[in-house]
Amino acid sequence: MSVQQFDRIALIGIGLIGSSIARAVKEQGLAGSVAISSRSEDTLRRAEELALGTDYYLDAAEAVRDADLVIVSVPVGASGSVAQQIAPNLKPGAILTDVGSTKASVVAQMLPHVPKGVHFIPGHPLAGTEHSGPDAGFADLFRGRWCILTPVHGTDKAAKKKLSTFWETLGSKVDEMDTEHHDKVLAIVSHLPHIIAYNIVGTADDLETVTESEVIKYSASGFRDFTRLAASDPTMWRDVCLHNKDAILEMLSRFSEDLAYLQRAIRWGDGEKLFDLFTRTRAIRRSIIDAGQDTAAANFGRPVAPPDKPS
Repeated sequence: MSVQQFDRIALIGIGLIGSSIARAVKEQGLAGSVAISSRSEDTLRRAEELALGTDYYLDAAEAVRDADLVIVSVPVGASGSVAQQIAPNLKPGAILTDVGSTKASVVAQMLPHVPKGVHFIPGHPLAGTEHSGPDAGFADLFRGRWCILTPVHGTDKAAKKKLSTFWETLGSKVDEMDTEHHDKVLAIVSHLPHIIAYNIVGTADDLETVTESEVIKYSASGFRDFTRLAASDPTMWRDVCLHNKDAILEMLSRFSEDLAYLQRAIRWGDGEKLFDLFTRTRAIRRSIIDAGQDTAAANFGRPVAPPDKPS
């Protein structure tokens, strides 16, 4: 059991990230009480059934009253409206943070509404799965993963240290970036892969010469792994695309140029260029494993499927 770090934590949004935070906070005893807010009555009721918090509110403004730490876990496009709603009830000295995958947009939306005396420290835990909702969370989601903080100008050092300690207690490794750099890095390591996955799965779905049953029946590991990314929350990823537009478009342009290079190599049978590219990308995979961001186990550590039972 860890030492209590906050008297009261408010979680605005209780999907995968919010519910994982709630579980970890409860498991480690990091708060005296946890207020949970969701706009959806069904979601809020489910969070209460799962005993994720101590108090439950449809009104986010009521949820943040007297909270020492407020974590906004909503699609990034809703960040501004949430900040405006909760601002009047934010406690002086409270820490306000978020978990959004884009940061420049979130700061632009939220900062104008943050009252004086409230410590606004944007954040982004680089953790997640393709599942969503309060049932999807688990306490170890953040263990061994990075959480990036993008402090605004004049951020209180003690508040930043307290938030960093909180994420470290949840198992994260904490780093800092400015908002623009964060958005560019995430455009290539997260946003572009998801966009490509959505596109590839959509292309397969549109093919007239291959039936849907064949796509599913013969889904080799490559296509199957793309479908995991393409199963992510569509609301979240719509907002990511709209709110990190410039960085994503830059990376899409670079990707298109590299794809054209690859297309030419295949067309002209340039095996040397293909071999060089594939060798270089294998090294990136090894580096990710060496950094502890994935397992070296074959097939990502998935168990081998059992043989079909005889009928």
